[in-house]
Amino acid sequence: MKELLTGNEAVARGAWEAGCHVAAAYPGTPSTEILENLARYEDVYCEWSPNEKVALEVAAGASMAGARSLCAMKHVGLNVAADPFFTMAYIGVNGGFVVVDADDPGLHSSQNEQDNRWYALHAKVPMLEPTDSQECLDFTKAAFALSEKFDTPVLLRLTTRICHSKGAVETGERTELPVKDYVRNPSKNAMLPAAARVRHALAEERLLELQEYNETSPFNLLVPGEGSLGVIATGVGYQHAREALGDRASYLKIGMTWPLPLKLMADFASSVETLWVVEENDPFVESGLRALGISCSGKDRLPLVGELSPAILAKAILGEEEMSGKKTGIPVPDRPPLLCAGCPHRGLFYALSEKKDLVVMGDIGCYGLGSLPPLNVGESTICMGAGFSAAIGFQKADERAGRTRKVFGLLGDSTFFHSGITGLIDAVVNKSKAAFVIMDNRITAMTGQQENPGTGRTLGGEDTAALNIGRICAACGVREENIHTVDPYDLAASRKAVQAVIETPDTAVILTTRPCALLRDVREERAGMVCVVDTEKCVLCLSCLKPGCPAITKAEGRIVIDSKACNACGLCLQLCPTGAISKEAAGHE
Repeated sequence: MKELLTGNEAVARGAWEAGCHVAAAYPGTPSTEILENLARYEDVYCEWSPNEKVALEVAAGASMAGARSLCAMKHVGLNVAADPFFTMAYIGVNGGFVVVDADDPGLHSSQNEQDNRWYALHAKVPMLEPTDSQECLDFTKAAFALSEKFDTPVLLRLTTRICHSKGAVETGERTELPVKDYVRNPSKNAMLPAAARVRHALAEERLLELQEYNETSPFNLLVPGEGSLGVIATGVGYQHAREALGDRASYLKIGMTWPLPLKLMADFASSVETLWVVEENDPFVESGLRALGISCSGKDRLPLVGELSPAILAKAILGEEEMSGKKTGIPVPDRPPLLCAGCPHRGLFYALSEKKDLVVMGDIGCYGLGSLPPLNVGESTICMGAGFSAAIGFQKADERAGRTRKVFGLLGDSTFFHSGITGLIDAVVNKSKAAFVIMDNRITAMTGQQENPGTGRTLGGEDTAALNIGRICAACGVREENIHTVDPYDLAASRKAVQAVIETPDTAVILTTRPCALLRDVREERAGMVCVVDTEKCVLCLSCLKPGCPAITKAEGRIVIDSKACNACGLCLQLCPTGAISKEAAGHE
């Protein structure tokens, strides 16, 4: 039957149809929906792991035991998982092992737009790149078979546009496969130096076999066209090129982009007069062509940064200034990212913003938005966990320079479990004088409300242990009296906690505990109340606007609170010096 599926949904379906037994991931846009959809199939064990390294190791262990396994992550997640990924390339597989990597050209929700195709080259593993949802399903299924055929993990590389675009997909039934027998084999699985030297040589031999296979593999497609123009394209670049150029060009779509089918590409290049390479971000395929001495146009004319589009290709290749299309004449309004109305992070951020002689090292997640106006709290966003680790280094440098300002490191609950615990251990052991803030909103929020080790639920919705962050901090060596747990909606308590850790010469922690304002049970609980303004008491001091709540605006000379957006967190009420704001039942006139 045919279904309309996103690329992520199609990958999940393909894994299920391929007989996948075990899947693990850490949520991260644009990859998140793969595991969310795969978890709907009872035949597959699925889990949210604390981080991507653990997810890859869980899948690797399952593969060793004989299960077909999959792990999924966004591009920066593969940085976290690179250690086991590179070694599994030596070890190989028992059950098929697929690593799904979702790159983010254009940085829609990421701190960089690295091109992870280079990981396949450096790790010495084959890589498949689908161009639409149907290929997402087909290539996922094929990746398991390819993995077992060549005894190797397979990298399935997607991009944001492939992950989230929908297309018609022909779906099938599940192939039921037993978990293979496991036979102890330390020379294959235990990568001590003596064994690893042998396995490295085998990995190099395997690459040569894979390259020969790829010359006639079913993943590459030759599409003849009119004229002398030829295009070699990968991923969504193929779709953009077909839309921009139509039948005016011949195409070689490369679906298995490592190891490259060099003879196939050379033969195609010799059949056309003008050759273009269309790929997003780095000149990965183009570099392979140029290494063969083949002349082509690519990144000399196409951008290295951001996403490609049919319009960009039409202008570069054909000289057409713009693609045909309807124009509205209406400018797109600016939509800067901001904390949601009633976000529990806002109270602590505001308390920090009142202190001018301090530095806050930020991190990845909703709390990263605190660095933006009007709160302006946060100096850095590097990677998950760096909010703590970078704060340690910053404070040590300040100490050397004779600067006495307080340094704060800040991250959220899911990030604490992901990679913050080791930073806190470092702080305690090395006697950091920094303060460490964990903003616990009881969910992995920015990627779409996924469970984490502190929520008490698994990916499948089962009740499980909810890890206590305060007790973990104490177990890491933070003194009990230096752990301050506060309700961030209580502005006085937040201010008190900030002042307390500023005055503490030892490692100190502030733990804020309030669930995300967008959680269903939270929205239902607060549905009956909103904050309202008494215009007779309001003196337009604008204090209520300082935290940047999107539910509060100044319009037509007065303060207005949008009752549809407000969820009565009460922060504005605490800031109003005249008592002009109060909580009332929703719908009250």
